[in-house]
Amino acid sequence: MSIPHPQHRSADPGARNPGAQLPGAHGHGLHPTGDPVDGAPATGWTVATALPVSYRVRFTPGVLDPGNPALAAAGGPPGRRLVVVDARVHELHGDRLRRYLAAQAVEHETHVLLAHEQVKTMDAVFQVADRMDSFGISRRGEPVIAIGGGVLTDVVGLACSLYRRSTPFVRVPTTLIGLVDAGVGAKTGVNHGRHKNRLGTYHPAVDTLLDPAFLTTLDRRHIGNGLAEILKVALIKDAALFGLLERHGRDLLDTGFQSPAAGAAVLGRAVHGMLQELQPNLWEHRLERLMDYGHSFSPTVEMRALPELLHGEAVCVDMALTTVVARRRGLLDARQAERVLRLMRRLELPVWHPLMEPVTLAEALADTVRHRDGRQRLPLPSGIGAGVFVDDLDGAELAAAAGWLRTWSARESAAPAQGSGTRA
Repeated sequence: MSIPHPQHRSADPGARNPGAQLPGAHGHGLHPTGDPVDGAPATGWTVATALPVSYRVRFTPGVLDPGNPALAAAGGPPGRRLVVVDARVHELHGDRLRRYLAAQAVEHETHVLLAHEQVKTMDAVFQVADRMDSFGISRRGEPVIAIGGGVLTDVVGLACSLYRRSTPFVRVPTTLIGLVDAGVGAKTGVNHGRHKNRLGTYHPAVDTLLDPAFLTTLDRRHIGNGLAEILKVALIKDAALFGLLERHGRDLLDTGFQSPAAGAAVLGRAVHGMLQELQPNLWEHRLERLMDYGHSFSPTVEMRALPELLHGEAVCVDMALTTVVARRRGLLDARQAERVLRLMRRLELPVWHPLMEPVTLAEALADTVRHRDGRQRLPLPSGIGAGVFVDDLDGAELAAAAGWLRTWSARESAAPAQGSGTRA
């Protein structure tokens, strides 16, 4: 799948008459104040240019099959490669990776990196940059290969964006959350202080190879972690995907997405939905983003709960809370809200956490407002499969929704077989 960013060619800085609009469509060019060639010296300039961006995301079954050249050729001609691998992935797949690189005659070095939220910092980025230095990587023709979950690909992506200001890299996500979320967009990032992904860049991988076979080695909880991000896409923009999750989600959780027809359908719709939202707004010039659903309160809750909550689990708690907010506003009816909460429980995802209390929620919302340039721009579901943005959520409304959800969660946990019958 090609994800082009529609931009225009940059202007030619050597044009004869810089006082006029220089070549470049739709106002792109160099626009001085004055005429530095034939008239008064220029005293200021407006530079309008753009960088075309195109990157690939593709399902690649058998990516480590020794006879499959896709990874060896990804991002450029076959040659030398620095391969950065998550430590756990290296334990599970290191022998297969070595056999693959040998069969494809790839001259390489492998850097094994411990990658989880507590070590997702600039220190990890510096480790990768140091290894790029010692390997002697070229600037354009030797893309770094990143194999691991979302933390690993975020770290490597940030290192590559900084190294010589732009070095290409290739992603091979090995977790469900990597396949459908962290591994397909343009953002890189690491945590800073108590803030999630506070430091980062926009630097998409030139090629992302998605192989669902990696999911066979994930434990049940990490499959659920990724299902939360798929549920996000379903709730806010794809009712058909929500229906697939209702019918097949538990089976996908049980089998690690190895149910061929349902697994392919769910993964395909999730990736397509994510890319469909990202492509026209890749650099986030518009801050009203449907894919921010579930990410208004979860960054603060996740960081303060570490290591108790995985990323997708924190997102699900956020979605449960905002589902109740949407129900109380009449954006969802009682049956829809109940379907959402019961699907979360069926996928073995949390709908409540003790940090979902008024002080933390208020602090999370304040941080989100700063992140979204002074407005809430808060996505809420409007029915199942659609969303709206609001700017008027207040503390009392949040506290009421959180209180209802806490009660509902306690009742459901006490009587999981019967359910409470309580409606939002």
